[in-house]
Amino acid sequence: MRRHVMWAIGLTAYIIAVFHRSSLGVAGVAAADRFGVGTSLLALLSVAQLAVYAGMQIPVGVLLDRFGSRRMLVGGGLLMVAGQLLFAYAHDIGPAIAARVLIGVGDAMTFISVLRVVAMWYPPRRNPLMVQLTGMVGQLGALSSAVPLVVLLRDAGWTATFVGAAGLGAAAITLVAFTLKDSPEPETESDTEAEADTEAYTDTDTDTRSGRAKAAKGADTGLKRSWEHPGTRLGLWTHFVAQFSGSVFALLWGYPFLTQGEGLDPATAALLLSLLTVGGIVLGPVVGHFCGRLPYHRSTLVLGIVASSALAWTVVLLWPGRAPVAVLTGLVLVLAVNGPGSMIGFDYARSFNPAARIGGATGIVNVGGFAASIVVIIGIGVLLDLQTRDGAAHPTLGAYKWAFAIQYLLWGLGAAQVWRYRRTTRRIMRPEHLAAMRRGEALPVTP
Repeated sequence: MRRHVMWAIGLTAYIIAVFHRSSLGVAGVAAADRFGVGTSLLALLSVAQLAVYAGMQIPVGVLLDRFGSRRMLVGGGLLMVAGQLLFAYAHDIGPAIAARVLIGVGDAMTFISVLRVVAMWYPPRRNPLMVQLTGMVGQLGALSSAVPLVVLLRDAGWTATFVGAAGLGAAAITLVAFTLKDSPEPETESDTEAEADTEAYTDTDTDTRSGRAKAAKGADTGLKRSWEHPGTRLGLWTHFVAQFSGSVFALLWGYPFLTQGEGLDPATAALLLSLLTVGGIVLGPVVGHFCGRLPYHRSTLVLGIVASSALAWTVVLLWPGRAPVAVLTGLVLVLAVNGPGSMIGFDYARSFNPAARIGGATGIVNVGGFAASIVVIIGIGVLLDLQTRDGAAHPTLGAYKWAFAIQYLLWGLGAAQVWRYRRTTRRIMRPEHLAAMRRGEALPVTP
């Protein structure tokens, strides 16, 4: 019961972080009017926040291994509260960008801190499912930010809305500061199982929780060892290749593609984007259960998700003219599994790194998908600009199709790297551990 309480506390902090992250999405029109900017500068707010989030993952991971989840969650929460307050009183684009940067840094400190809570409190057999639940339930923050913020912006105004968001963040900080514990004390059965599982999945790593203090002093060395292990790189490329298509569609380019390109009315387009989020929440536990029962075949599932995403996009992009709503719905349902698929990368980080290095390894993995998303977001924007005539109201459907084709380059690169590091990781593992994984055993017997 205690472990569930700790997870719920961390999950609450993550839901609030997603709320902060998503708050700009529903305030885009109001922000353009308030700051007097066009769409390109407005997009810079989102890109800046996303870029900072990705760039901070590895430094935050190192700090997480040194200071623990509770301190990092409190620190990240304070930064996001400061960002929302600055955003509430900003009247120019410069302070607004600074505010979103603060939110991006604080957001970067949140998710991997909660994943460390999961790794410390739950046995490895349940870890894949709990990671999926954390990522998917956290998306409730995006859903909950939509209607309340729209209503507040309309009825209470800009400043009151974002001051209220800051107050919500302050409540989450208080909850974490006074109730969250980084790990069970004294050592529990779940700790022992986690150490056994780490030892089973790694060939030479023998660090345990009893050596955390020593590992914290050598954080740079620990990060290097995490990076050198092919299992960590397998997690990085898994996150890279599985996440970006669904993420880019949800964050920025999905709505204009559906409305301007495919000619859907705004209500239908919004419904499809909501289906993308809800589908991810439903499919997350399914993917987590699969990984817990069949750990040997995790990479096969990842490659299947990539192939299905590429196939669904191929159908839409090659469809003559505008695709039917049924075909677009099929695309959205396929993209809904991208988020759960990317979470498998974090399961690799846990499998192939000891507890003292889990923060840095998770940070390395989390860079992948967001770096890919930034590349695709910028690439689609550039390609749309190149194909849109001066004076045109918006890009044509053909321009959107050519722009979205940039995804195939990243799918090819990412899938090749997943295949490469899967082979390398399996090659260095002990034969008895590979055999145990094939049997679906999450906790092989250690020698």
